[in-house]
Amino acid sequence: MSIFDNFRLNGKVALVTGAGKGIGAAIAKTFAEAGADVVIGARTITDLESVAREIRAMGQRALVVNTDVLEFDQLQNLADRAMEEFGRIDILVNNAGGFPPKPVSQTTAREFEEAFRFNVSTAFELSRICAPLMVESTGSGVILNISSIAGHKPAPCFAAYGTAKGALSLLTKELAQEFAPKVRVNAIAVGSTRTDALNTVLTPEIEQVMVDLTPMGRLGEVEDIALGALYLCTPAASYVTGEIL
Repeated sequence: MSIFDNFRLNGKVALVTGAGKGIGAAIAKTFAEAGADVVIGARTITDLESVAREIRAMGQRALVVNTDVLEFDQLQNLADRAMEEFGRIDILVNNAGGFPPKPVSQTTAREFEEAFRFNVSTAFELSRICAPLMVESTGSGVILNISSIAGHKPAPCFAAYGTAKGALSLLTKELAQEFAPKVRVNAIAVGSTRTDALNTVLTPEIEQVMVDLTPMGRLGEVEDIALGALYLCTPAASYVTGEIL
């Protein structure tokens, strides 16, 4: 066997939330190129269908499931549909999440709780649902949470989002302890990465500050994150769990 076979996902089934665009779409397509069939969930069907067409063009299967992760019964449906279609789940990527930068003085307690639910509770619930299905169907599995550097480096206007992502990173470590050794759980704390969400607040001045703070002298691209995800979800990282990349 070639060393490169450890970076393949042949015969695997990956479930990715928030997969209609941005990082989620890039991860879904990268996994498909590595040989996985992919279950993609998001709220916008047209976005999902576009991603599915690209996956199918690679010769892999894609199951589109309209999903609002904030509705927990839809998370159960997402997992159920994956099992019905493929009979297994090998990989779960909890990518859906987010919350706009906002001063504390303008953030209500309700919004703060909503940010936590969107970024943490959804990942907890889908992980809780999928981990047993992984073990039952394949004997093992991998969960990857998409966190943020905002959860490690405090900054003004990120109290809600940063606290939520910090909690997601800690949840990753907690789940890794509880699910080991059969299910590995890791996260990527994404930095300044060019996405539609970032573009809503990006100005030339803000971009220059981000670039100046980045040793590689550029913003990240979604493909950079997807390749990190590929490593963490393939046999190449079979000894890695509870880590935040």
